Amino acid sequence: MPAKSAAQQKAAGAALSAKRGETDKSDLKGASRSMEKSMTEKELEELAATRRKGKPEHVRKD
Repeated sequence: MPAKSAAQQKAAGAALSAKRGETDKSDLKGASRSMEKSMTEKELEELAATRRKGKPEHVRKD
């Protein structure tokens, strides 16, 4: 499942880093904190590996 926006990709990268123990979980905020708790490492890898080229910075929720 590819990321829909650059912000989602960045949040997944931060969550993945915390899940692997490379950064402190206490440093996470917002979406990355909930992603770290609710997603597996493999799911986070898929989101974080999405290319940002052509992606909007944010996608509105409707």
